[in-house]
Amino acid sequence: QVQLVESGGGLVQPGGSLRVSCAASGIIFSIYAMGWYRQAPGKQRELVARISSGGSTSYADSVKGRFTISRDNAKNTVYLQMDSLKPEDTAVYYCNAALGAAPIWGQGTRVTVSS
Repeated sequence: QVQLVESGGGLVQPGGSLRVSCAASGIIFSIYAMGWYRQAPGKQRELVARISSGGSTSYADSVKGRFTISRDNAKNTVYLQMDSLKPEDTAVYYCNAALGAAPIWGQGTRVTVSS
């Protein structure tokens, strides 16, 4: 069964840090490009960060220098380290696996940045 399961979301104060994880099963994880997207209330889902099968990374301008995406192919897991969090980072964060025309999505994990 193909599945992406996110974890690690929660409530954090502005300026704080959080790491979310996405564990994949049912796919050859190492050949997939992996991405983190987020969707805030009333807004469209947006790409936050992406890592290729070869380890190349890219980030949305809004998170550059604050977020770091990484992957552990031995654990079939992709991570998003989020530092210097801002209230505007509040959203549901979704993991995405892409290979060809049929991306795979996780169920999302909620991140709330608030004092």
